[in-house]
Amino acid sequence: MDKRVIEKLVSIVGKEWVVTDPRAIERYLYDEAPEPIRPQPMRDVVVVKPGSTEEVAGVLKLANEEKIPVFPRGGGTGLVGGAVPTAPGIVLSLERMDRVVIHREDMVAEAEAGVTLAKLTEEAEKAGLFFPPHPGDEGAFVGGLIATNAGGARAVRTGVMRNYVLGLEVVLPTGVVARIGGKTIKNNLLTNVMHLFVGCEGLLGVITKAFLRLYPKPRASATMVVPFDDRLSAIRAAYDIMMSGTIPMLLEYVELSAIERSEKHLGLQWPTHEGFAHLMISFAEHSEDAMYLALETVNSIAEKYTKHEPVLATRRDEQSEILRIRSEIYTALKKDMVDILDVTLPLSKIYEFMERVDALEEEYKTWIPAYGHVGDGNLHLHIMKNEGWSAERYNELREKVYSIAVELGGSITGEHGIGAARSKYLEKYADRGHLELLKLLKKSLDPNNILNPGRVPV
Repeated sequence: MDKRVIEKLVSIVGKEWVVTDPRAIERYLYDEAPEPIRPQPMRDVVVVKPGSTEEVAGVLKLANEEKIPVFPRGGGTGLVGGAVPTAPGIVLSLERMDRVVIHREDMVAEAEAGVTLAKLTEEAEKAGLFFPPHPGDEGAFVGGLIATNAGGARAVRTGVMRNYVLGLEVVLPTGVVARIGGKTIKNNLLTNVMHLFVGCEGLLGVITKAFLRLYPKPRASATMVVPFDDRLSAIRAAYDIMMSGTIPMLLEYVELSAIERSEKHLGLQWPTHEGFAHLMISFAEHSEDAMYLALETVNSIAEKYTKHEPVLATRRDEQSEILRIRSEIYTALKKDMVDILDVTLPLSKIYEFMERVDALEEEYKTWIPAYGHVGDGNLHLHIMKNEGWSAERYNELREKVYSIAVELGGSITGEHGIGAARSKYLEKYADRGHLELLKLLKKSLDPNNILNPGRVPV
């Protein structure tokens, strides 16, 4: 990069926070996307670490004037190459901006973009409050969670990140700072454009601070694991649970073959090895009576579909271990896989979709581990490595999975987003009008296309 630009960046954030050493830059070139689909990173970049919204604004103003691409980066926990720099430019790391204030009386967290999910959860708990979403990796940053509208296992009851964002501080590509909303639950001053930035994947602006809604901490929690002999029984039971009006905090579908891989990887023990498919059901309630009433409802539904006894965990450490085994399936499979998909389906179409994926397994003579958030129709399917397969063969299988999901009224992504790895599918699977609207917004807010260029056709 031009030395003149480097000097200007140093004047904005300080010499210590402009990184040009290739060895120090290396860890900023990747995220958690599987290596076979991860875009090739551009190494001709400089890493800049602002410490305030004003410094972010200064960096973006300079980049816009010089027409230098900027790649905002959070915790690097994404799975589609969203944080990978794909052109010469600036990697804008928000790691220094990690201050969080809990406004207990308002039940609001004021968190900078670099606050981790773990820190946010911990600080809320210290104040006797609860941040319900748990979108996976606790090393993820608040800014990234909002920019990708992260979901996770608890979304079935508590919703995705957009449901908790009361206000944002955003720096536009031109360096203008926009403060939208705040600590209040209701705010009708001006048109609410806040949700343009929730889920925009850093295309329209850089989130530097958020006001997030908190709730009272539940007093009682429990996790139940229910084995079933076949997939249809498990999915029917899940559907009946959702229709009962007793909405769990977490309702997951897993298959024993994938769970066993995660157990072995972690050296931990899943509570039961009966059956073929399991439902993992968690409740967090404000009284033990309410919790046990919900568990009784679930148990009575499960009895219609399985002869196996459910296993109940009420101790916090037991529940955490079960959740960890479920959460680490991806890690356990990662070395043997090409891609992890995150399609969404209408609830009524989940079984049909999975049956058709089974048919693809047979057609392609491969294993496609399937599990996920059955309560909200968000499923994860792994495309595994196969000896002798070409890139075209993997792409063909991926597109068949996507086509089935879209045909059944679903989407090709419910959590992971587009990033750099999925952008090539936008023209085929995105609604034409929706895509044109995004292009117009991009051109209006980012006329020089400096933020995450190449992710959206412009």
